[in-house]
Amino acid sequence: MSMRSCLTMILGALALLMSLGTVLSRREPFGMRISCGSWLDVRTDPTNTLWYKDFAYTGGILANATLTSIISPHLKTLRYFPLSGGPESCYNINRVPKGRYSVRVFFGLVANPNYDSEPLFDVSIEGTQVHSLRPGWTTLMEQAFAEGILFLKDGSAAICFHSTGHGDPAVLSIEILQVDDNAYYLGSDSSSGLIFRTVTRLNCGRGKPKFDVDFSGSHWGGDRFWNPVLTFVRGSDKQVSTEESIKQASVSPNFYPMALYQSALLGTDKLPELEYIMDVVPNRNYSIWLHFAEIDQSIRGEGQRVFDILINGKISFKGVDIVKMSGDREAALVLNTTVSIDGRTLTISLIPKVGHHALINAIEVFEIITAEAKTLVDEVRALQKLKKALALPQRLGWNGDPCIPQQHPWVGADCQFDPVKSKWVIDGIGLDNQGLRGYLPKEISKLSHLQSLNLSGNSIRGHIPSFLGSISSLQILDLSYNFFNGSIPDSLGQLTSLRRLNLNGNSLSGKVPAELGGRLLHRASFNFTDNAGLCGIPGLGKCGQNLTATGKIGIAIGSLVVFLLLILCLIICWKRQKNILRAQAISAGVAPYAKARTQFARDLQMSRHGSTQGHIRIAAENGPSLLS
Repeated sequence: MSMRSCLTMILGALALLMSLGTVLSRREPFGMRISCGSWLDVRTDPTNTLWYKDFAYTGGILANATLTSIISPHLKTLRYFPLSGGPESCYNINRVPKGRYSVRVFFGLVANPNYDSEPLFDVSIEGTQVHSLRPGWTTLMEQAFAEGILFLKDGSAAICFHSTGHGDPAVLSIEILQVDDNAYYLGSDSSSGLIFRTVTRLNCGRGKPKFDVDFSGSHWGGDRFWNPVLTFVRGSDKQVSTEESIKQASVSPNFYPMALYQSALLGTDKLPELEYIMDVVPNRNYSIWLHFAEIDQSIRGEGQRVFDILINGKISFKGVDIVKMSGDREAALVLNTTVSIDGRTLTISLIPKVGHHALINAIEVFEIITAEAKTLVDEVRALQKLKKALALPQRLGWNGDPCIPQQHPWVGADCQFDPVKSKWVIDGIGLDNQGLRGYLPKEISKLSHLQSLNLSGNSIRGHIPSFLGSISSLQILDLSYNFFNGSIPDSLGQLTSLRRLNLNGNSLSGKVPAELGGRLLHRASFNFTDNAGLCGIPGLGKCGQNLTATGKIGIAIGSLVVFLLLILCLIICWKRQKNILRAQAISAGVAPYAKARTQFARDLQMSRHGSTQGHIRIAAENGPSLLS
C-alpha cells in the first residue's frame, strides 16, 4: 500500500473517531411521536418505538384506523376531521426546542365502510403548504406520508390539515424529530427560511423498504424512510453489495446510515450509463442529493471509474471519480445540486467517461419551498379573541394562521402583505349573516390595519365600543341589523378615512355625533335608519322629541324633584295659613275687654277736651291769663 493511501486511511480514521466522539458527547435529539386518536402511550414493533397518547392537541373525532401501506406505523387509531368542524384543523404542539426538525405525518383511513375510502386534502407545516394528496395515493407506498425538514423557531409546531371538499382528512400519526441544525445545508443563510419537502429517497440495489432506525442509524438523522429500487430499467443494470464497513457515512451534519452505502446499482455492458426518471410538479426548485461509495471489487483505485452527472440533459457534475473525491474505496461521497425544473419530469443521468459502467448508491430529491411569512402575532390573537367573543360556529374553522397557507386563508378574513414588517396583516373581516352572537371584544382594536369590518345581519349585542374609533385605517364599518343599543360613541367621528357607516336596524338612541353628521357633506355614505331613538341629522327625529334613555331618566328625576318641591311649598303655605287663622282666633277671644277700654279712653279724652275749652272761654271773658 502506498504512503499516500496509508495517510488517507489514517486521516479518515481520525475524522471518524472525531465524529464519533462528537456524536457520543451530544445529547439525544428532541423527539415527539404522537399516535393520533390514542388514549394511551403505545409501542410498535419491530423497533419498540414509543408513541405518545393523543391529548389536548386539536379537535376532530377519534376512530379506529385502517393502514394504507406496509410502511405505516402499526397503530390502531387515528383522528379525522369532518368538514362540519371547519375547513382547517390543526395540531398545535408546544414546548418544542428551537432547532431544525423533520416533521412527518402518516395518513390512514377510517375503519368504517360509510366513510370515503380515499380522502383528498392538503397539509401545511407552520403555515406553509407542503403536501397535497392526489387520487390514488392509497396505492403508492411513498404517498402514505408527508414529510418536511424545516426550522422551528418559536417553541411550537403547528401541523394543519385543509379540506378540499373530497372527504374528511384522517391522520394516523405525527412525528417531530430533531436533526442537526446544518442538515441539508445549501451554503447560504437563507436555508433557515426554506422547507425541504421530501419527494423521494431511493436506496439503490436493496429490495426492502427501511427507515434509519432499521439500519441502526443515528437518531440525529431524523429516521428517514428509504424506498428500495432494484433497477432503473429492467435488464440494463445490476445490483452490487458489500459487507465491508463504509467510512465517512454517519457523520455530521446528515448522519446517513452506513448500510445505505453497502448496496448500489451498476451499469452493464449492455447499457453502461444509468438513468433515473421521475415525475415532479413543474415550475419548482428541487434539491438533489446523490450518494456514492465505491464498493465494486473490480475498481481498486483512482481514475478507474469516471463519469458525468446530468440533470435533465445538463451537466451538473463533470468527471466524478468516487475514489478520488471520497479519499478511498468504500468511503461515502455525497454530491448536492439545486435545479429549477419547468417540465413535469426529472431525469438523472450518469454517463461513463473512463471505465465502462456508472454506479450509484442512493438518491434523495426534495422540493424546495420558501417558508411563508406569518401573520402579525397581535392580530392573530385579536382574531382568536373575536372568535371566542362572537362564538364563531365550528364550520368556520379559524384554526392555525389566518393568512397562510395562501391557498387556505380563514373564512371571512382578508389579508395583505406588509413588506416593511415582512408579515401578513388583516385588512378586512366579513362575517355578515353568520348567526353570530356575543359582543365585540376590546382586542379588536389591535387590528390596526383593518379597512373593512362587516358584521351585519347577526345577533351581536351591547354598546358599540368606543375603541373602534382607534382603528384609524377603517373605511367601511357595517354593524347593521344586530342588537346594538346605547348611543353612538363620539370616537367614531375620529375615523377620518371612514367612507361607509351602516348602523341601521339596531336599538341605538341619542344624538348622532356632530363629527359624523358633518361628514355627510363629504360624500360619505351613512345609514342610521331603523333606530327609534336616534336624532340630530336630517332624516331622523328632532332631539327634543326623541330623547335618549339617559335623557328620559334625567327628565323623570327632574320631574320628581319639582313635584317634591311643589308638595313642600304647599305644606309650608298650609302651615302659614293655619298660623294666621290661629292668631285671628286668639284676637277674637279678647275683643270685649279691648273695646270697653278703648271707649273709656276716648271718653276720657273727650271730657278733657271739653274742660279745656271751658277754661279758654272763661279766660277770654275775664281777660288775659298771666303765665309764668
